[in-house]
Amino acid sequence: MSAVISHLSHSPVAARVRRISAVLAAAGISLFAWVAATPAAFAGARPVGENATSPAPPAPPVIHVVQAGGMPGWQIAAIAVAAALAAAAAAVFLDRAWSHRHPARVA
Repeated sequence: MSAVISHLSHSPVAARVRRISAVLAAAGISLFAWVAATPAAFAGARPVGENATSPAPPAPPVIHVVQAGGMPGWQIAAIAVAAALAAAAAAVFLDRAWSHRHPARVA
């Protein structure tokens, strides 16, 4: 009976967040397991066709790319501010969801 009462006391938003986080965690773990299980032999290119038993073709010539600059500082700052705001919003959201779960104690 206590399981039914505790199930009803949760907010639907917290239950939705819990489900979404469980789905994302399962997807991340399955992707990690798939990448870890894939052997390194699948990383190389293999010749296809009549000459499949011959040695690999010679490597293509190296092309040197000249890159000037990079990401401007304001873009880095904007990404950092957006990440900080997203983390703060998530922290407030989770704190409010957890505060409904456990009522405040009087000292």
